[in-house]
Amino acid sequence: MTAPDELGYDRAAQRIGRIMAAIAALGTVVALAIGGWKWGAGFLLGSLLSVINYRWLRKLVEGLGGKPPRGSVFLAFRYLLLGGIGYVILHYSPLSLTAVMTGLFVLMAAVFVEVIFEIVYARK
Repeated sequence: MTAPDELGYDRAAQRIGRIMAAIAALGTVVALAIGGWKWGAGFLLGSLLSVINYRWLRKLVEGLGGKPPRGSVFLAFRYLLLGGIGYVILHYSPLSLTAVMTGLFVLMAAVFVEVIFEIVYARK
């Protein structure tokens, strides 16, 4: 049977952060190789926005049931902020919008990897 702390929230949250960093680094290198600096920088920017979104979501989840996290009003507007950044990239930046949008999926990819890890780990 598995150790309960290996599948707990804190450990999973830490693993997701590390998985995100690995996916962001690998994806940036691949985007640089395939599409040049515009794609590499775009993917990196999207990845960084994904990491910021993850941190905000984690603060929100950790604040449930207790004292609201500092800046919780700001958390409500995170998607408007991300949309505004996307608008600026689309109209004023030479970065590839497709690469930025792809980078935004780093959190989702990290969560899928974590789910697979927990399924495999729970079977042992």
